[in-house]
Amino acid sequence: VQLQASGGGLVQAGGSLRLSCAASGSIFSINTMGWYRQAPGKEREFVASINWSGGSTYYTDSMQGRFTISRDNAKNTVYLQMNSLKPEDTAVYYCAAKRGVGSNWDYWGQGTLVTVSS
Repeated sequence: VQLQASGGGLVQAGGSLRLSCAASGSIFSINTMGWYRQAPGKEREFVASINWSGGSTYYTDSMQGRFTISRDNAKNTVYLQMNSLKPEDTAVYYCAAKRGVGSNWDYWGQGTLVTVSS
């Protein structure tokens, strides 16, 4: 499975961005897709995930309500809609996919940079 993330950029605080993650390869093996982010000098943190077939979603508490994860199975693409962005949302955002229901992510995209200016 290959993951290609896109959609990052520079946005002012309060603005919005939509990230995309296109999956290719053995799509049938994917159970869940998700987004992580890593801010400068910080560890990578979980943002949100979505079940590929059923569509169940999970969010980090601090991001629920501002961020929305969705999927388009026909396009093999997962989206992360980010609203009311804050400077502390500045990070490299990575998409990921896993085959099972456990905690290990099997595939990672290359990351897309989101910069929120104050």
